[in-house]
Amino acid sequence: MLLALSEAERAAARREVPVGAVIVDPVERRVIAADGNRVIERRDPTAHAELLAVREACRAVGSERLEGLDMYVTLEPCPMCAQAISFARIRRLYFGTPDEKGGGVEHGPRIFAQRTCHHVPEVYGGMNESRAAELLRDFFRDRR
Repeated sequence: MLLALSEAERAAARREVPVGAVIVDPVERRVIAADGNRVIERRDPTAHAELLAVREACRAVGSERLEGLDMYVTLEPCPMCAQAISFARIRRLYFGTPDEKGGGVEHGPRIFAQRTCHHVPEVYGGMNESRAAELLRDFFRDRR
């Protein structure tokens, strides 16, 4: 999660919403992919940290399936990202702070709880929650 927080800090330095995501192989204990939000930089509303990390990890492993891999993300994934996590077959999802307004895992449509969800990862929220929330609070406070 510390690497995801670093990615979020780098995103904030680019004036992006500070969200970072990392995909790891827990068996080999190595990072497969890591990135932060790049929506503004790429002028792409789908350039969320999670999607960028999934795309990079798929290229790295040579498959559209990321079975056995874990994702760490600083903010509860939105519905779009939660669906991509499901399609990619991520094994475990660890996230920092919940997102009551835009979340799609524990809030909003709760993608993984839907009968039509293809794959449900194990989900663990609240990892480094205070630091992740602080990054977001500081970012939005400074923009006002």
